[in-house]
Amino acid sequence: MDYQQLGNSDLRVSAVSFGCMSLGTDDAANAQLLHRALDRGINLFDTADLYQHGENERTVGKAFRGMRDRVVIATKVGNEWRTDGSGWDWNPTKAYILRAVEDSLRRLQTDYIDLYQLHGGTIDDPIEETIEAFELLKQQGKIRHYGISSIRPNVIREYVRRSNIVSVMMQYSLLDRRPEESCLALLKQHQKGVLVRGALAKGLLVDKPARPYLNHEAEVVATAAAQVQALSGTTRSAAQAAVQWVMRHPATTTAVVGMRTMAQLDDALGAMHAPPITEAEAQRLDAVVPAHVYEKHR
Repeated sequence: MDYQQLGNSDLRVSAVSFGCMSLGTDDAANAQLLHRALDRGINLFDTADLYQHGENERTVGKAFRGMRDRVVIATKVGNEWRTDGSGWDWNPTKAYILRAVEDSLRRLQTDYIDLYQLHGGTIDDPIEETIEAFELLKQQGKIRHYGISSIRPNVIREYVRRSNIVSVMMQYSLLDRRPEESCLALLKQHQKGVLVRGALAKGLLVDKPARPYLNHEAEVVATAAAQVQALSGTTRSAAQAAVQWVMRHPATTTAVVGMRTMAQLDDALGAMHAPPITEAEAQRLDAVVPAHVYEKHR
């Protein structure tokens, strides 16, 4: 497994990381899968307090009890569940973040979080207040570093300019090349890590029937999937080709892949061991999908 420094932090993370949102409700099965991933070289595990009303954090914490020093745990904050359970509301206030981190620490069974991420964000948020909360948590030793999870260029620019974030998690795939316009170059320039999610475009590049996706018609999606499939064979699967395509960008630090089965884990790990896609192959993929730009939140 290859490891890269996450931005300008002291964290070194695996090139493929584990997106825990896909985990089921069986703690024993989850632990077996998470331990297998750790044993095979994955060291970054990403969860959020939003997932399954906190149960996702709890099962991850239970699985890694007694081996905390071997894993890099990332979680997220900012979505507050309503008391009646009917949904959640966006709450990036300092008071809420300082309260929510205590619940995450308890569920994760740890004294500190390696990477605490704002789970969204708008330009109208009280950004300075949010930053104050993260900086205070760093001073208290409850988090080691912080970042944001966002696809909004205006929000990303503000946090790069005003805060000490070490990373941004963002959606990026052959079918969503919007980050290429400005975000990836900006983050690379300022030494901010990029955690890529959605490399498989909800499975549309691998095994799901073609349908419209973002601004792409179903025909474009089908053509993209066919080109990805054409790169698969005895030494590389379609999923591995899709992951390798996002990993090839110099701004990408790690590809966060959701996994629920051992087969999915083995496939994700294979992206590190299969022959990497060549520049010529990558250019062929680029040619079939136009690189759109963000229309909002610019």
